[in-house]
Amino acid sequence: MARRSKEDALATRQQLLDAAEHVFLAQGVAGTSLNDIAVAAGTTRGAIYWHFKDKADLFNAMMDRVAMPLQQALSLLEAPDEADPLPGLKKALRAALRQTVTDPQTRRVFEVATHMVEYVDSLCAVRERHLRVRGMWIDRFRHVFLQSAAARGVRLAVPATTAAHGLHALMDGLVQNWLLDTDAFDLESTGAKAADAFLRGVGLE
Repeated sequence: MARRSKEDALATRQQLLDAAEHVFLAQGVAGTSLNDIAVAAGTTRGAIYWHFKDKADLFNAMMDRVAMPLQQALSLLEAPDEADPLPGLKKALRAALRQTVTDPQTRRVFEVATHMVEYVDSLCAVRERHLRVRGMWIDRFRHVFLQSAAARGVRLAVPATTAAHGLHALMDGLVQNWLLDTDAFDLESTGAKAADAFLRGVGLE
């Protein structure tokens, strides 16, 4: 019985997260109430508060569901036996772009996070998560640039931190613009070529 209850609770949690994705996309995060999500999920507000502290906590859990594969791609940059981590970086970026293109849930959640969020007071935790994830990617990029430059015996054209911010802004901007019009360009191919050009510009290709 206890196992069944645990399975039921997990199923309810997934229902709430599924509903949140669709309602946030339709109404915006700030414009969506917890009751809206409960109705869409066929549950009650009490069920939401059983699983989540507030709307920001629910939003962050929704983001975490699609972030795991991206975290796995990011882990490719941390292989200790790789003297030059640049190939791993390029592979991780391409995997992230491919997931955005091919997985409808990832695309939906990224569209919510990119175009449907207002950083009002009630969503401060969402802004904090955004900044934390950005900082994590920039830190990894910086580490790769320094290690790769040392392995190749080259000097970076700009400081590693500057290059890391630039690459993050490039990839993030491509995803945001692709989400506005997914027919405008091939995200995976364009992103890979743009990253290669950027890396050449900083002296790593």
